[in-house]
Amino acid sequence: MNTTRSIDSIVNGTVIDHIGAGKGMKIYSLLHLDGLECPVVLIRNARSGRYGKKDIIKIEGEISLDLDLLGYVDHNITVCTIRDGKVVEKKKLTLPKKLTNVIRCRNPRCICTVEEGIDHVFTLTEHNTYRCIYCESRGKM
Repeated sequence: MNTTRSIDSIVNGTVIDHIGAGKGMKIYSLLHLDGLECPVVLIRNARSGRYGKKDIIKIEGEISLDLDLLGYVDHNITVCTIRDGKVVEKKKLTLPKKLTNVIRCRNPRCICTVEEGIDHVFTLTEHNTYRCIYCESRGKM
């Protein structure tokens, strides 16, 4: 039995590509893509020459993405902006140097945990871990 899968090309929108296999659903959830009215396609475990398998998310329409959040979840992601069926911008993500309100401080006595309205701000260390700028604790998602 031969089955054919067809997913239409995006005319105007965004493609989040090179997502590590299995991380697509997490990104779908973190970006709240289930609340969009436009078509959204999540492709899981697609073949990839570079990674073996990857996930891909295609979003038809204009949306704003948190690139720091995407870079934190998977820094190998590529975000492509599509206009009139052509890629007009391609961004390769890296681990962000600074994260604001993406992860939370684990220290129950830290000012950002105790005081309302203070942002949870973390910076990337030389060991590729994130530390709170107020108390140096590690963060959690």
